[in-house]
Amino acid sequence: MTQIQQTLTAAEIGERMAWVASQLQTLRTELGKVIVGQDEVIDGVVLGLLAGGHVLLEGVPGLGKTLLVRTLASALHLQFQRVQFTPDLMPSDIIGSQFVTDDGHGGHGFVFQKGPIFTNILLADEINRATPKTQSALLEAMQERSVTAGRQTHTLAAPFFVLATQNPLEMEGTYPLPEAQLDRFFFKLDVPFPSAAELHEIVARTVRPGAVTLSQVLTGEDILQIREFALGCPVAHHVVDYAVQLVSGSHGALTAARKHVRSGGSPRAVQALILGAKLRALSQGRANGATDDIRALAKPVLRHRILLNFDAEADGVRPDQIIDQMLAELDHKLGKA
Repeated sequence: MTQIQQTLTAAEIGERMAWVASQLQTLRTELGKVIVGQDEVIDGVVLGLLAGGHVLLEGVPGLGKTLLVRTLASALHLQFQRVQFTPDLMPSDIIGSQFVTDDGHGGHGFVFQKGPIFTNILLADEINRATPKTQSALLEAMQERSVTAGRQTHTLAAPFFVLATQNPLEMEGTYPLPEAQLDRFFFKLDVPFPSAAELHEIVARTVRPGAVTLSQVLTGEDILQIREFALGCPVAHHVVDYAVQLVSGSHGALTAARKHVRSGGSPRAVQALILGAKLRALSQGRANGATDDIRALAKPVLRHRILLNFDAEADGVRPDQIIDQMLAELDHKLGKA
């Protein structure tokens, strides 16, 4: 437990848990005023925000990826910036630039003009359309929460959250994200096509006069408090061991990985599974993360962290299929089948 939780009574912990669950449900309700369906995507984005991680959204155009991010920003007391990634985008367009200035006494100096990365929520729209040089401008910010320009390091405000989007179909003129950058995303969420009923609801909500008004329901301080509280929540050893065996198994200990995976998840994957499990449990009013939480989060955590080999690519095997097979094999091994 954290020092904060050690000073709380059982009743106070219960009240804090109820407050967390209530706040998250209120946030989901606000997002649901604009976003139709996509419950798993919304939950993943919210969990990523609370965890202090970053989220990569992948889906074909028109599914509401950018709308979801804008709606989330509107429902929070946080600063928001959007950057449209294009092949001609430069690193300085994201982090900022140093300018030579006249000090008024015949001397000159440098002044740093901050870029859009100095915000709480950054939407990196179509991130894979920028060159690797520009993509790399986000690496330090995503991991260290700081930006180095010249000889100075500037600390970003907390919370800092990158939501990036990419289109899986139009690959011409794109630059795949390097493994080091993919690993810095807490989750990768696939945005599915809406059902027929959801399409009817989308039309009913949008093809009419008037705009939806959202309430701002969480502050940056609220988010940091929820994260700190979640970090102190207990997780049983067997739950941690389940996450460890799953990630270790992605390096060849499990049959599906040995056959189709060239490189498995990193230690960040285990961290994401455990912190995600804690937050998922809290969001549902539970005090302890469970193996069911690990199973539910396995795909968002691992689908961008396992690299497929040639056989998998040739056979058309996708990461989600391999993760399903690894989970089934691990459950059988542990007697949970």
